[in-house]
Amino acid sequence: MGRWSSPKDPALEAALRRNRRWVVNNQIKRLLLRFPSRTAPVRFLQSRFKTLDLMGRAANWLRKYPSCFEVFSADSQSGGSEQETHFGFTKRMAALVDAEEAAVAASEPAMADRLARVLMLARGRRLQVSKLAALRAPLGLPDDYLLRLLPAHTDLFRLSNPYPHRRNASELELIRWAPSLAVSAVEAAAAATNSVPQFTCSLPASWAKSHAKMDEFNSTPYISPYSEVWSVPGTNAEVEKRAVAVVHELLSLTLWKKMSILKLEHFRREFGLPEDTARMLLRHPCLFYVSNRYKIHTVVLREGYEGSELKVKDPVVMAKDMLGELMQEGLHEYNQRRRAANLEKKRRRGEIEVKKEEELGGEELARLVSAEKREERRRFYRILFGDGNR
Repeated sequence: MGRWSSPKDPALEAALRRNRRWVVNNQIKRLLLRFPSRTAPVRFLQSRFKTLDLMGRAANWLRKYPSCFEVFSADSQSGGSEQETHFGFTKRMAALVDAEEAAVAASEPAMADRLARVLMLARGRRLQVSKLAALRAPLGLPDDYLLRLLPAHTDLFRLSNPYPHRRNASELELIRWAPSLAVSAVEAAAAATNSVPQFTCSLPASWAKSHAKMDEFNSTPYISPYSEVWSVPGTNAEVEKRAVAVVHELLSLTLWKKMSILKLEHFRREFGLPEDTARMLLRHPCLFYVSNRYKIHTVVLREGYEGSELKVKDPVVMAKDMLGELMQEGLHEYNQRRRAANLEKKRRRGEIEVKKEEELGGEELARLVSAEKREERRRFYRILFGDGNR
């Protein structure tokens, strides 16, 4: 795929920047939750630092987020009287982690519906479990979603292994078609207004050419992504109509109404998408926004956002937003302490006049930020904005 994207939309770029933050700390949180006590040796985190694409000392990273993690000494797990450094959640962080877990548990029926709809979109109503892992985070599914959902929905899902001699060949199969779920977001919106199903252009009226192209695209009947017509050869226009409907529905099922294009193209065969899926998305700017932020191609469903905010926030999204706010608060607190320490060092060396901190203007404070800190921040965000799991 070429290095291209949609014309920049500042609001959606801001949404992508916010939604991709704190990936590393979420991964650390998931590592910590593997321990029943929710505490672990810092050396354990250090041993996995490279897998998080981080460098340096794990203890230094944890201290950047004092509102989220606490570092303390405890007895060594190897026994004896030796003490070693451990880390765990702060009380505020632990409370928000519990709130997130409660939101996930309460959302299990909705998760089952989303998972069933995804299987209904797929060829043969089945997907490899190993490939489903790519959709876990966008759909808001926890790591143990199979253990949570399958026992409670034995009439809907089934695990099978058509190729026992192959590794990672297990498939999740939908064993019962659910007519009530086979209604796309476009069809549901049309039913609510008693109108004909068709796509809606989410661009401003000033984008006249894009509106005209969307009107032309809507001149042919809407093809439901849940129909089986995609398996029957048709015209190129019909094939694209159905493919656009599939991507639109798939993005509608995600919590953040967005997905990595690389992950989307990973399911070309299963969802009947064209080879040039990325170019197809760019041909429909009324529906999709394609971003290349930090060289990670992402498609966003425009109608899912009002400015930079999601129009409808799932309870799990709201819980994760609260965690993100706490992480940001911790980083701000850490940066304030670092800034105060740097100012004190400069005062002692006589590089600046001794002034009260509140007397320093914004421009003067900006000049006092070291080049090393700026570089550290750039590297920090390059890591965080990577396409990691939530």
